[in-house]
Amino acid sequence: MGVSTVSEIVHETCKVIWEELVEEFMPVPTEEQWKKIATDYYKRWNFPNCLGSIDGKHCQIKCPANSGTSHFNYLKYFSLVLQGVADAEKKFITIEVGARGKQSDGGIFASSSLFKHLESNSLNIPPNQNLPGTNIEAPFVFIGDEAYPLKSYLLRPYPSRNLNQIKENFNNRLSAARKCIECVFGIMRAKWRILGKDIEVDSKRAVIIIKCICILHNLIRTKDGDNDIDYYHITQNQGSHQNETENHFEGRNPNYSQQAKEVREKFANFFIEH
Repeated sequence: MGVSTVSEIVHETCKVIWEELVEEFMPVPTEEQWKKIATDYYKRWNFPNCLGSIDGKHCQIKCPANSGTSHFNYLKYFSLVLQGVADAEKKFITIEVGARGKQSDGGIFASSSLFKHLESNSLNIPPNQNLPGTNIEAPFVFIGDEAYPLKSYLLRPYPSRNLNQIKENFNNRLSAARKCIECVFGIMRAKWRILGKDIEVDSKRAVIIIKCICILHNLIRTKDGDNDIDYYHITQNQGSHQNETENHFEGRNPNYSQQAKEVREKFANFFIEH
């Protein structure tokens, strides 16, 4: 077969795999499914009311035509960003692919459909519930690193400056629970070797390939289960994503609400007391 024929076969196959499997292996969770995700997070990672960990991964591509440096990231290569949210079983709950490598995690999140759905409360998120063993009512939350903004539905670590025992303990607990999404990226890179080099197709087709890999990852995790291999070190060796943005949002963003700070304080106090 000719190169163009094979190219079309691969592209159409990846597209069909995504379209046919997404409703089964990456559906929009119902309220009950969100509650199960939160229960699993507490059992496995000792973090209550957690709906998932969020992060971004740079997927290496060849430089798109006429794109300048818009896809050139801080790791010194051209990339598309995969933003993913993972559950406690290291499966994707939701993904968005296609942001340019030069963008920050916070900027990608702010322009994502996930952000819009969370802001409009249209994701079947359960109502607030008490933290385990207490009468302290708290919302269900996602957790992210320093590159993400603090929201009432999204917790990030306290800035590393002036940490007291309560704040440092909170950061440690959040960091441990957030490893789920890092492990997902590590598992994917170990299994799908195309993610370890340039994806040598145009950016639109690269998006389809990445989405196909994500849905196949969920399928394999569902069929084979969790083999408990720790892939966290794989992603660590690639460099921590957007660590240079630490403290970018904290204290400098006028949209930081008092409500969001109070939510984080509830979790921090809960962790130090339990």
